[in-house]
Amino acid sequence: MKIQLRRYRGVSNNVSEVSQPPLSDLKVIDLSRILAGPLCAMLLGDLGADVIKVENPDRGDDTRAWGPPFAGGESAYYLHVNRNKRSLTLNLNEQAGRSILAQLITSADIVIDNFKHGTLPKWGFDEAWFEEQAPQVVRCTISGYGTSGPGAGIPGYDFITQAESGLMAITGESDGEPMKLGVAIVDYCAGLMATVSILAAIESRNQTGRGQATEVALADTGLQMLAAIASNHLISGEPAQRYGNGHPNLVPYRTFEAADGVFALGVGNDTLFRTLCGIVGHPEWADDPRFVRNQDRVVNREAIELLIEDVTVTKPKAHWITACREAGIPCGPVNTVSEALSDPLAAERGVVTEIQHPTIGMMRTLGLPIRLDDSPTEIRRHPPLLGEHTEEILGELGYSTEDVARLRSDGEV
Repeated sequence: MKIQLRRYRGVSNNVSEVSQPPLSDLKVIDLSRILAGPLCAMLLGDLGADVIKVENPDRGDDTRAWGPPFAGGESAYYLHVNRNKRSLTLNLNEQAGRSILAQLITSADIVIDNFKHGTLPKWGFDEAWFEEQAPQVVRCTISGYGTSGPGAGIPGYDFITQAESGLMAITGESDGEPMKLGVAIVDYCAGLMATVSILAAIESRNQTGRGQATEVALADTGLQMLAAIASNHLISGEPAQRYGNGHPNLVPYRTFEAADGVFALGVGNDTLFRTLCGIVGHPEWADDPRFVRNQDRVVNREAIELLIEDVTVTKPKAHWITACREAGIPCGPVNTVSEALSDPLAAERGVVTEIQHPTIGMMRTLGLPIRLDDSPTEIRRHPPLLGEHTEEILGELGYSTEDVARLRSDGEV
């Protein structure tokens, strides 16, 4: 799906010029695999950058094998985070592969990697090399525990970081086991952090003319994701707790049982609570000293939540969702993944779309999460097959068809 191109509306009010994607003049070398790095590179590609995904000739990105499900020989996991890229295979254990990588880097603007600490310097791409050969390049390294300190060099994994950061300790039922989120949320947020850091470094380069190194660690990201929970602990000194679907600072703010299932209700202030009391037929609760203020309700959490649920179980969830929404109280169904992706809102917003793929045919996928009013963003490229653009990219570097054939036969690409 292509988002409609709009005319550029600059300060000159000259509408005769069509704006280009905001990052269309940038080249990205994506040396990463799995999730955080590929997500970062994909978002830059969504914004118009030319992203070259460098992969091992034998197996490519690890996630190509992460299935089922598979479609057309590709895993669903790989497909969801590698659109808007070209795939080049390089054997970086061989000098010829590293020589090609050097050519790529010197012609690039951004390099993303999540290699084990010390891998790039071992291959000759150390700080001095970048300073001399590619001072314009913005480098983003994504690691488990950073490139300094006691964790440097230890591989990072989302699940382990969720455990170590405290995220699992605050997720799950209060009397149940610690629980991870259903997706690799630390990896995902690390990818977003990496994208932000790269864009900041590019803006700095616009001012100074020089690139710089940026770094994102899963461990750092996991701690940042504790958000207000970390602040609660740092301010109060009290241990963080699990509240199931409840909120540590707001009550009532969780799922409630209805006659035909559960729904989510979010009461963010005392005015909304008073409104809710009227909806459930108990306006007197709003004047009960135990519940008047949010801080009172937090202390008496169980009492007010049980009272509310005694009422909500008497009618279907659609009744409560409609009544609360009409009164301005945040409320919604607890959808399955299938229900969420098939919701008319998802289709209207282009959150789910279709793209053509060479081995799958028409493929349903998530759409673009970023929308810019005056700059076109679009899915220009399907998630590439392994090495699909090797000859094309090497041709841009000056290699002939015969050169590429020789490199293939020698196991270099």
